[in-house]
Amino acid sequence: MTVQLDWPPAVVDRLTEEARQKGLSLDEYVLQTVIQQKGPNGGDEAEKRSRRESAAARIRELRKGVTLGPDLTIRDLINEGRRF
Repeated sequence: MTVQLDWPPAVVDRLTEEARQKGLSLDEYVLQTVIQQKGPNGGDEAEKRSRRESAAARIRELRKGVTLGPDLTIRDLINEGRRF
């Protein structure tokens, strides 16, 4: 697929220089940058993954020491749910 962009010359010059420093063509550099930076919903996938992992770790930490009570079991909760 071909995409044509009408960017200001200063932007093109800056991107071309960055591509040259990395040993890539401008096309390769722009494609690589877009793929690395943005996921399908416009967010940074690595950042999202990191936040999800951090949230999961916080949840696991908060759960430590939390119990149902001395005489309440998972089985009791399952049976309670079946009543309705």
